[in-house]
Amino acid sequence: QVQLQESGPGLVKPSQPLSLTCTVSGASITSSRRYWIWIRRPPGKGLEWMGAISTGGTTYLSPALKSRASISRDTSKNQFTLQLRSVTPEDTAVYYCASGVAQTTYDYRGQGTQVTVSS
Repeated sequence: QVQLQESGPGLVKPSQPLSLTCTVSGASITSSRRYWIWIRRPPGKGLEWMGAISTGGTTYLSPALKSRASISRDTSKNQFTLQLRSVTPEDTAVYYCASGVAQTTYDYRGQGTQVTVSS
């Protein structure tokens, strides 16, 4: 069974960068033929797919976030990371990392971490 755990700051100031890391256990991010996904849920809204990174390291990003988001990985730690530049209060959300056999669907998901953008 794949287990995922998000980590990162709970509070970020506007215009600052946000970095969230997902630590994976139960599967290798480089050899499991899965996609490693970031999604978020802003308050009062539905889930938003942000992007994914494949087993081979190819990244896929939401067009709405492509200009300021990136996804990378640390294979030695079996982790993947979301970086979001120039955050605004609209980036306040619960952020989840997830995994699935397709870029935009998942069958495993972390518990989520609250990120609030506020001065």
